Amino acid sequence: MRVLPTLRQLKFLVALADRRHFGQAAEASFVSQSTLSAAIQELEDNLGVVLFDRTRRSVAPTGIGLEIAERARAILQQAEDLVDVAIAAHDPLSGPLRLGVIPTIAPFLLPRVLPRLREAAPELKLYLREEQTARLMERLDAGQLDAAILALPVALDGAESEDIAVDRFSLVCPRSHRLAGLATVGPADLANEDLLLLEDGHCLREHALAACALEGARRNSALQGTSLHTLVQMAASGLGVTLVPEMAIASGLLAGLDLHVAPLADDRPGRRIALVWRQTSGRKETFRQLAGLLREAAAPGAMFVARPAAA
Repeated sequence: MRVLPTLRQLKFLVALADRRHFGQAAEASFVSQSTLSAAIQELEDNLGVVLFDRTRRSVAPTGIGLEIAERARAILQQAEDLVDVAIAAHDPLSGPLRLGVIPTIAPFLLPRVLPRLREAAPELKLYLREEQTARLMERLDAGQLDAAILALPVALDGAESEDIAVDRFSLVCPRSHRLAGLATVGPADLANEDLLLLEDGHCLREHALAACALEGARRNSALQGTSLHTLVQMAASGLGVTLVPEMAIASGLLAGLDLHVAPLADDRPGRRIALVWRQTSGRKETFRQLAGLLREAAAPGAMFVARPAAA
């Protein structure tokens, strides 16, 4: 008689395959190390295979262990999707929802939209996580997040999206800078400037360069910011010029700084702010309604331009 694995055993298996450390896997699973170890041993006994090679100093999945862990990951995701379908059938805007947001959006958009969301969807329990795009997409794909608010374009393999707003860029420079007299700025104006950018890993870096057609332009690689707050402080200190999304400017990012703001020319693209979720999710209606609420909450009085979802 075959003994089927339990979902609990499969969760422990995936946690251990990901972390390759019994203590860390147990902590992530909110159980004791002995409980997790016993469950893995029982799973190996029931399946009749060795899932992990263990030494005194390390633990690593075997070849069959890796294959079974990947299958377990898919099974766990399908189980979560099953629950999501039931939640969505009852009330799409209810229950827990794990939402990721990138750092160049979270502090500027969330204070504006969260009060409106609490009012419009009081039964929706948001659990927020702020990380860079690549990591959020990994968590989304692994089922650790239900949806994420990202800045497009990014690769959306296996995911769907709905636009919330278009966030255009503006030049920010000291008032004494030669560009401070311009009402709008084009690529030719910035071609010879030291452009202060976020460090590698932030999608805003590439979006800003694309928006002003400066992918190959000279820029100050020795001075890179870890956040938009850092970039504007560097610009205020006369270290260069930078590009800031209007969402951040509208939130008061430049308050108290002697800086000039000049929008990029109207023909320059902005970054698309969008809600992203897995194609296989059972809560698509939840995300479509959530995207609509986010659009409505973000739009009134905003300096960035909301646009309707694609058909």
